[in-house]
Amino acid sequence: MKYKRGLFFGIVMAGFLAGCSVGPDYERPKTDTPPTWSGAQGRDEWPGLTWWRDFHAAELDRLMQAAHDGNFDLAIAVARLKQANAQAAIAGAPLLPQVDAGLQAERLRQPPSTPAGTKQFSGSLSASYELDFWGQLRDQAEAARLTAAASAFDRETAELTLQSAVANSYFSLLSLNERIELAQNNLKASEDVLDAFKARLEVGTASALDVAQQENVVATQRAVLPPLIEQQRQARDALAVLVGVNPEGVASPAGNLNSVRLPGVAPGLPSGLLQRRPDVQSAEAKLQSANQTVKAATAAFFPTINLTAQGGSASSTLSDLFKPAGVFYSVIAGASQPIFHGGALEGGKQLAEGQYDEQVATYRKAVVSAFADVEDALAAVEQEDRREEADKVVVSTAQRAFDIAQAQLYNGTIDILTVLNTQRTLFQAQDELAQARLAHAQAVVGLFKALGGGWQVLEES
Repeated sequence: MKYKRGLFFGIVMAGFLAGCSVGPDYERPKTDTPPTWSGAQGRDEWPGLTWWRDFHAAELDRLMQAAHDGNFDLAIAVARLKQANAQAAIAGAPLLPQVDAGLQAERLRQPPSTPAGTKQFSGSLSASYELDFWGQLRDQAEAARLTAAASAFDRETAELTLQSAVANSYFSLLSLNERIELAQNNLKASEDVLDAFKARLEVGTASALDVAQQENVVATQRAVLPPLIEQQRQARDALAVLVGVNPEGVASPAGNLNSVRLPGVAPGLPSGLLQRRPDVQSAEAKLQSANQTVKAATAAFFPTINLTAQGGSASSTLSDLFKPAGVFYSVIAGASQPIFHGGALEGGKQLAEGQYDEQVATYRKAVVSAFADVEDALAAVEQEDRREEADKVVVSTAQRAFDIAQAQLYNGTIDILTVLNTQRTLFQAQDELAQARLAHAQAVVGLFKALGGGWQVLEES
């Protein structure tokens, strides 16, 4: 009786001590956080969950939903998250007892010289449990859980990247619509000028050289259209891939960038970026997982304690199977201490420590890259805005010069070189303004992405 009490007391004490843990506790690596953004005042404001709606483009909202439902890369990220969650469940299984039940019926045939065969019926229930005395199993399970958390953050990163790509593709199509429309209008304008020169040639106020030079302008403008139309089709096909449908399933959006209002973006304080960016959160989750793996590798050097219990009943007749006379049981407690494993344990710990060091560098790189992305995006938005405003002035002055040249052309008081120069200047300025609008819109999208989009970190994170 005293022996049983001692064994029971020892098992209970081992259970209480199973919460122990060895190895280094996780500490977030120190990183330098800038107090403010360069050229911008930080405020406690961040993009909303549906940040693209700030552009007030209903068609963009529809495309975002289609991409969310049908994008292949996002589906891959979701499948990987499912796998990671399953791995976490598998890794956590050893923390619970393993219980198995068995039932067996046996008939033994005897040689002819013996009286008769015998039958044997048995039923059993067995349970085994490894006391996680040093926290090795718990650390392994926590490492798997954190790896699954990193996969969840990776999924958020994939969706944010997808949203940015959809917005950029949509704006590219709108820009190409504008550039194609401008090219068609400029072709018509150059043809009108050509008709005017031909009329002047008939009355002797223009030369054949004047006509030939203007014909070159018309041919040049006509040659601008095919590459733009090709780019438009390629952009539409790229958008189709993003939403997960065949190219014919996506119609080119109507309108141009003139109808899109670019929103202002008020970035929050720099310190908040570490909780806003899912890629940074993923890097830290992987770092925490690597730290738990180091703890588990350290615990592998210590003894393991196993408890095994088995009980059941056996009888030669099925009716007597559950009677007390046939009951059997066994309870075993065992411990094992690693002595020599040929360097496997030392190698495992060194491997875990090396992986941890790698994740530290990866995390720090992710943090620095995040701040750099925002700074670059803020600068891009500012400069592209200035570029667009400057190009608007260029187009305005070029348009005024072209209108004056046209008026003088019909009055017969201008030479061909002046007309040619004003045409080419206007056509080029209009196309550059359309490209500047696209660059400005994509810079705003880039800022939304750099700030973590509309992704929201959980409060407890």
